[in-house]
Order: sequence, then structure tokens, then C-alpha cells
Amino acid sequence: MTDTEPKPTVSMAIIAHEGAVLMIRRRQREGELLWAFPGGAVEEGETAEEAAVREVTEEVGLTVESVKVLGERVHPKTQRAMVYTACSVVDGEPAVLDEEEIAEVAWVKHDEIPAHVPYGLFEPVQEYLDGALLPAE
Repeated sequence: MTDTEPKPTVSMAIIAHEGAVLMIRRRQREGELLWAFPGGAVEEGETAEEAAVREVTEEVGLTVESVKVLGERVHPKTQRAMVYTACSVVDGEPAVLDEEEIAEVAWVKHDEIPAHVPYGLFEPVQEYLDGALLPAE
């Protein structure tokens, strides 16, 4: 891939489960980004939803299924095309499988998100997590 070729779209899995969202801590910062949702590049011939499901299995060993696409954007810090997919847990417990890229996995409660992502979340992702993680009033 040359510098002039566009980078592949990145698909992120937003996995809310039992009052928390799954996040990974990278081994290497990407700019100021350290904590993220599991995900990675969409490969040729797969949809963003399929990529999100595959990446979760490869990175943390959790089996999930796609629920819905929450939104798309060009990430303001990395300039990468991003797709965010809500996923539900089917089976397993998350663990670090990709030790070259990931240092830690954590279930992060709603009030802990700002400490992990101090620059804020993409608005559709934040709205989804507000609904999925906060008790109904």
C-alpha cells in the first residue's frame, strides 16, 4: 500500500453487556488514543458488521453478533473512515488474544468512560451507550 492509496475503513464493535461496555487498551498509542473499542480494518469482500464481529473474535476471543450500525464518520484524530456497530454477546469471556496490539481488556461502566476516552465519544455511540448502560428513568 502506498501513501496515496486510501486506508481501509475501520470497523469498531460497541459491546454493551451487563451494565458495561467492552474496551481495549492498545500497546501503542495512536496519537492520543489509548483506549478504544475492539475493531479493525474491513477486509475485501466483507461488510463493516462482519469485520466488527471477526475482529472481536480475533482480538479478545468473544463471540458476538451484529445488532445494528450506529453510525459512520471520518475520525477527527486519525482521519480514518470509521463504522461503529452495536454488537451483543453470544458466548465467551474477553481476554487479550492479540498481544502485539492489545495490552488489556476491560468492561467499562458508563461513568468510567470519560476517564478512558477524555476527548469524548462519537455522538451516536454515546447516545447508544446512554440508553444501553443507564437505568431508565
